[in-house]
Amino acid sequence: MSNDRSDSSCDFEITTEVQQSQYFNHDLAPTKKAERNWGMSNIAALWVGMAICVPTYTLGGVLTAYFGLSVSEALLTILLANIVVLVPLTLNAFPGTKFGIPFPVVLRSSFGIVGSNVPCLIRGFVACGWFGIQTMFGGLAIHLLLSSLFESWAALGGVGEVIGFFVFGALNIYVVIRGAESIKWLETLAAPLLLLVGIGLIWWASDKVSVAEVLATPANRPADAGFASYFFAGLTAMVGFWATLSLNIPDFSRYAKSQKDQIVGQVIGLPLTMFLFAALGVIMTAASASLVGETVSDPVTLIGKIDNPFWVAVAMVLIIIATISTNTAANVVSPTNDFQNIAPKYINHTRGVLLTGFVGVLLMSWELLKKAGLIESDISVESMYSNWLLGYSSLLGPIAGIMIVDYFLIRKQQLDVTALYIGNSAYPKLNYAGFIAFLVPVAITILSVSLNVMTWFYSYGWFTGAFSGALLYYFAASGYRVSASIGAESLAKASS
Repeated sequence: MSNDRSDSSCDFEITTEVQQSQYFNHDLAPTKKAERNWGMSNIAALWVGMAICVPTYTLGGVLTAYFGLSVSEALLTILLANIVVLVPLTLNAFPGTKFGIPFPVVLRSSFGIVGSNVPCLIRGFVACGWFGIQTMFGGLAIHLLLSSLFESWAALGGVGEVIGFFVFGALNIYVVIRGAESIKWLETLAAPLLLLVGIGLIWWASDKVSVAEVLATPANRPADAGFASYFFAGLTAMVGFWATLSLNIPDFSRYAKSQKDQIVGQVIGLPLTMFLFAALGVIMTAASASLVGETVSDPVTLIGKIDNPFWVAVAMVLIIIATISTNTAANVVSPTNDFQNIAPKYINHTRGVLLTGFVGVLLMSWELLKKAGLIESDISVESMYSNWLLGYSSLLGPIAGIMIVDYFLIRKQQLDVTALYIGNSAYPKLNYAGFIAFLVPVAITILSVSLNVMTWFYSYGWFTGAFSGALLYYFAASGYRVSASIGAESLAKASS
């Protein structure tokens, strides 16, 4: 099996030794030449499909309400954050494109063959949380669609939303079980449809809101407060929005035709799409009072209040497609691969998808029970999304830094792909350098929150974690390699 792939579309020969390894299954295997057919337009469509979603729509409101930024400051922050996040996204995509391997296999280089399960599961559970949230929005869209068509369905209330949740979740699982080509097809279809939803919302609100007045909305922070601390805290949160994908981007880049395709596709598809849809959210939220008589911050609920069943039905179908395109790519693919990495011989692709759906339902069970009228809870989906998931995602910064340093500085862009599936001295079961570089920043973050010291380390968590993790890993991994080299030389001298 060749391990140096200057031609990124070459096939690997999977040997009998690799196939029999307990760390291998065909879903985690390097992609074949025929599978590597995603061009830059497909990568761009992937990002348009993922970026245009309900949480993106609400980002401007999150930054103004929770981070004390003005509307114009919030939009600038979103644009800059998505330019910043392109760096780890494109760099961590490199090994996927060059070697055709998914995220869990890439992690085996920096954390060890077995140790890779720790960062995999951390990433996977975040995705399951997002899967639950997006499925909740998709279920609401299905409920509003059926309510616009059938009065008897509208009478179900919260129970109708619960049923919609499970129907929408099943649609997501069906798409991902069908494989990467199904996701590619859906994203290519969804991208123009999502743009139509945006254009339709702008047309609907065009005569009811002044864009200039919305952009001039002042910040709600204290008058004597400085801008910098609020800006960098908001920037960290917005980078954290895609911190998850900056890790598991090899799950998609392994299907790219070339490095140029994955880089240009991501540059075209991500920053501007995120900025424009977040800006649309800010404008529509400001216009909602004039449109429906109350301030509504999510597009599904807002469209559901339109007094025209036909347009509600059309819009909800488009939103359902939009949310499926986001959910399948961003929140199901990664945990499916992550769960398989635990026991590849026992957890295949289908079982990984079903396990992802099961965990997502468990994480949202409190909200489902609340909608069904079985429990009462003050916790909202919006507060979970705004606080826990964005904060938790900032802990993924060290993993991103470790992956980049391992591939570009320690491994010099050369991986022994056979050894990644069977292990050897270069890829042990546990790579202690990776765990040192990961646990130290996480420990400092936890201390800064619990003891209220060095609060800047948590406030700027993704950046502090990524840089400290990268630096620690470089010295730890370099030290281990020097020690191993000295040990090998000593052993050779002793034997001679």
